Amino acid sequence: MALSPQWLDELRARISLSGVIGRTTKLQKAGREYKACCPFHNEKSPSFTVNDEKGFYHCFGCGAHGDVIRWMTDQRGLSFMDAIKELAAQAGMEVPAADPRAAQKAEERAGLHDVMAAAQDWFRRNLLAPEGQEARAYLATRGFDAHTIERFGFGYAPDSRTALKSALGQFDEAMLVEAGLRIVVEEREPYDRFRARLMLPIEDARGRVIAFGGRILAKDKSDAPKYLNSPDTPLFDKGRTLYNLHRAGPLARQSGRMVVVEGYMDVIALAAAGMNEAVAPLGTALTEHQIELLWRMVEVPILCFDGDSAGQRAAMRAVTRALPMLKPGHSLRIVRLPTGLDPDDLIRRDGAAAMERLLSEPRSLLDTLWEHEREAQPLNSPEEKAGLKARLLEHVEAIQHPDIAALYRRELMDRFSAFAFPPRPPRAPNTPRQLKRGEKFRPQPQRLAPEAATMLRRFLSGGNRDQLSAAVIAGLLRFPDEVSRHAEALSTLARSDRELGRAIDSLLEAAEALEPDAIAPIWADRAEGSKRGAVSFAFLADDADPVEAREELAQAVALLVERPALEEAMRAATARFATDPEGSWAEQQRLRKRKLEFEARLGQMASRRAGKPARNRVAPSVEQADQQELD
Repeated sequence: MALSPQWLDELRARISLSGVIGRTTKLQKAGREYKACCPFHNEKSPSFTVNDEKGFYHCFGCGAHGDVIRWMTDQRGLSFMDAIKELAAQAGMEVPAADPRAAQKAEERAGLHDVMAAAQDWFRRNLLAPEGQEARAYLATRGFDAHTIERFGFGYAPDSRTALKSALGQFDEAMLVEAGLRIVVEEREPYDRFRARLMLPIEDARGRVIAFGGRILAKDKSDAPKYLNSPDTPLFDKGRTLYNLHRAGPLARQSGRMVVVEGYMDVIALAAAGMNEAVAPLGTALTEHQIELLWRMVEVPILCFDGDSAGQRAAMRAVTRALPMLKPGHSLRIVRLPTGLDPDDLIRRDGAAAMERLLSEPRSLLDTLWEHEREAQPLNSPEEKAGLKARLLEHVEAIQHPDIAALYRRELMDRFSAFAFPPRPPRAPNTPRQLKRGEKFRPQPQRLAPEAATMLRRFLSGGNRDQLSAAVIAGLLRFPDEVSRHAEALSTLARSDRELGRAIDSLLEAAEALEPDAIAPIWADRAEGSKRGAVSFAFLADDADPVEAREELAQAVALLVERPALEEAMRAATARFATDPEGSWAEQQRLRKRKLEFEARLGQMASRRAGKPARNRVAPSVEQADQQELD
C-alpha cells in the first residue's frame, strides 16, 4: 500500500490536531496555540504546546515533537497503518487500496517535477536573452525591480510551436504533454502551449514548480487570451492551489493578515509595494478548499476585489461559498477597490499607503451580504421588499453552524426591519396627566381581544406540557417589538404544532395592531402562567435587563425552531434502518449528540431568577438517550 505525500497532507489538513490531543490531554488556549503539561514526561508547569496552524506539537522540556500521525503512534502506541486508518475514518477519507501501480505513479510525479524545474530554468534564461527584450520592457512598465523579478521567477516563452520541445529534448513527448507544456490535437503535430508570453511559475506549498501562468505580449494577437494557465495535471489542481501561498503563509501567521487578490500580477504588485501576505486563486472563483487553506493561516482573511461589476460578482461567489463553512472565530472580510482600478493601478496612482488604508478598513462578510442584496434590485414595492427578505433568509439557511445562523438571522432581520419599516412621523402627543414629584411614567399594557386573551391564558396556565414554548410566548408578550423580528420562525412553528399554532396566531394578530415602536407589554399577566412552572427563564424575570432579556429570548426562539427539525431528522434516520442499517446508525448517533447539545443549551438558559447562574442541569448520557429513544 503506497500513501502519496499529497494524500497524507490532505489527511493532516482535515484533522484538528488539538481535537485529537485534547481527547486524552487537557489543553488550555494560549494565544494562537494550546498549552498543557507534557504527556510524555512528568512536569508541574506546562511546557507542551499544540499549534493547529502549523500542524505540530512540541515539548520544550523533553523535546517531544511531531504531527497528528506521530501523536497516534508515539502517544497512543498504534502502528503507522493503524494510526492512518483511525485518522482517515475520522476525516471521512478512504485509505488507498493496495495498488502495484501506486509506486509507479509516484515515480512519474517525481519525473514531472523534474520536467517543470527544467522548463522554469529555460524560461528564465530566455528572459535574459536578446529574444526576451519585449518581456523585459513590459516588466519595466510595471515598475518591477530586479529583486522582484528574481524572487518571483519571471521568464519568457518565445513565439515558437516547437522551441520548448527542442530545449527539453531529454524528456519524452508524453511527459511534456502530461505536464501541460505541450498540446496534442488530433491530426496535427503537438505544439508548445505557451508562446510569446511572459512566464510565471506556480509553486506548491513546498516551493516546487507545478504549473505556469503566461501573459501575452504580442499586441496583434487580440483573439488569444490575455492570461493563460497550465491545465490540471497530476501535479496541479487549480481549485486546490493558491498562488504564492508558500511565501505568504509564514508571513501571514506572524502578522495575522492574509490578503486574497484576483490574479498573480496583483500579488506581485502588492509584494513590490511591501505587502507580502498576498495570494490569488488561479483562474477560478475561490473554492471551499482554498478557503480552508486560508483559515489554516489566519482566522479572517481579507478578500480584495476590483470595484467593477465582475469584481463584485467574484466577491459574492466567495461569500456564498463561505457561508456553509463558517465556524466560530473564522470568517472573511471584503475590501472593495475604487471602480476601474486593480491593486497595481491604485498603488501607482495613490501610493502604497492608499492600499494599506483600504486593507485596514475591510467590510465584514455580513455587511457585504446585506449591501449586495439591498442594492441588487429595486425596492420600491412591498413585493420587492419581500423579495429582499427572502434572499437574505436563503443565505442564512445555507449557514450550517446553528449559533452563527441564528446571529446572522437576527442581525439581517434587524437591518431589514429598519429598512422596510422606517419610523413613522411622530404623532401629535397626548397631554399626559401631571405626574407627582418623583413619580416615573409607566406605559400601560396593550390590551388583548377577549378571545385572544382566553387562548393565551389557557396556553400559559399549565394546559400545555412544553415550558420552552410557554416561555417564548410569555417573552414575546412582554416584548412585543420582538414579534416582527421572529415572525417567519413563528409562522413555521405554527404549522408544526396545533396548540402552539393557535397561541402564535393570537400573538401575531395582537402584535399587528401595535405601532411599530410599541414597547409596552401586550398583556399585564403575560408571564404569570409560565412562572408557575418548574423552570423559569431569565428573560421573564421582572428585574431582567431589557437588552439581555431580548438576547435570551432570541436564543429561546432559535431553540424552539431547531427542536422539530431535529426530531424529524431523527425519525427519518430511524425509518431507513431497514435499508441502510450502518448509515442509519451513524446518523442516529450524530443526531443524538446534537440532541444532547440541545438539552445542554436549554439547561444553560433556564434559571430560577434573572441574574443568577443557571441551575446545573445534567444532560442525559448517550446510553440514556438511547433508552429514551427506545421508550
